[in-house]
Amino acid sequence: MFSGQEKLDMGKNIMRLLCTSVSLTVIYWLAEGTLSKTDAKKGATKKLEEKTLHSDKNVQDRGLVVVDLKAKDIILEHRSYCSTKMRERHFSGDVLGYITPWNSHGYDVAKIFGNKFTLISPVWLQVKRRGKERFQFTGLHDADKGWMKVVRKNSKNIKIVPRILFDGWTYQDFESVFGSEDEIEELSESMVLLAKNENFDGFVVEVWSQLGNQKQTTNQPGMFTKKEFDQLASAIDSFSLMTYDYSTPQRPGPNSPLPWLRACVQVLDPDSKWRNKILLGLNFYGMDYSALGASGEPILGSRYIETLKEHKPKIVWDEQIAEHYFEYKKNKGGKHAVFYPTLKSIQLRLELAKELGTGISIWELGQGLDYFYDLL
Repeated sequence: MFSGQEKLDMGKNIMRLLCTSVSLTVIYWLAEGTLSKTDAKKGATKKLEEKTLHSDKNVQDRGLVVVDLKAKDIILEHRSYCSTKMRERHFSGDVLGYITPWNSHGYDVAKIFGNKFTLISPVWLQVKRRGKERFQFTGLHDADKGWMKVVRKNSKNIKIVPRILFDGWTYQDFESVFGSEDEIEELSESMVLLAKNENFDGFVVEVWSQLGNQKQTTNQPGMFTKKEFDQLASAIDSFSLMTYDYSTPQRPGPNSPLPWLRACVQVLDPDSKWRNKILLGLNFYGMDYSALGASGEPILGSRYIETLKEHKPKIVWDEQIAEHYFEYKKNKGGKHAVFYPTLKSIQLRLELAKELGTGISIWELGQGLDYFYDLL
């Protein structure tokens, strides 16, 4: 998939391309080709099996966490998680899982596997600035109190920390608010009151992806650097790193090369002072790149499985980046390359997080395959 020079270039870029987005988890402790007709007939002649029953063994014991991966095995096993150990944790660090209202399966994942998470962040809320010391919170219509009750009943220690997006804010808005003690106090008090009234345990404040690069000078290693990390580390509970979306349609490739993930953490915290506050970002979605027009689009679990069923591709493991990928040809759509997480790629990233002493954050729970959660 990659030439030797491309891999070399990727290695050189590891230290330059830092995380493209950082969220701050603030927890207020309250208390080219076409398919022939023959190919199409082949695809229609044999329907691949798909298990619908859960297993009494986890994916490791079933021998599924492998480099030599077959499409038929993913199709067969992806729904079959270990029902006898779904409340057991295998990763000891903090685990933050994002949930979006437009992907409802994530709500079910949080109810079933809630014990494997320490933090759940539904993407519900926005804050608008309506003038000096005046703030309006929107999105509460998405807040599901019944779901929150079930999640907390199933998982006693979990914290529900909805994400807040600064909706419609200009650079001048950020500068005015963060440069004024009165504005900061008003915003903080409003957020604490909202959390108390709605029974939230805190918030994920997504600000850096909106603001972080507006004041950066040129030739910076990334929009969030060690300087900002050091300034905030003592005051923030967790940093959710967006250590994925490494590639682009113009330069298709891996979602999150393993050496790059390591570099992102080491550059931010080379002395391992605050590693437990870093949540290494894992993507539970993939990318489907097309050779036509240098285009690409996200691919979620359901369409990934359908693509495997339709094209029965050979899945390739790239040792350097520690990701699987495959190629297929779409009728009148040219050649495609798909990068999507697998049990092996996720396991290696969990091992890296353990080695580095970080937690993890997952975007997002409804996009992956159910047997992924055996690993957490």
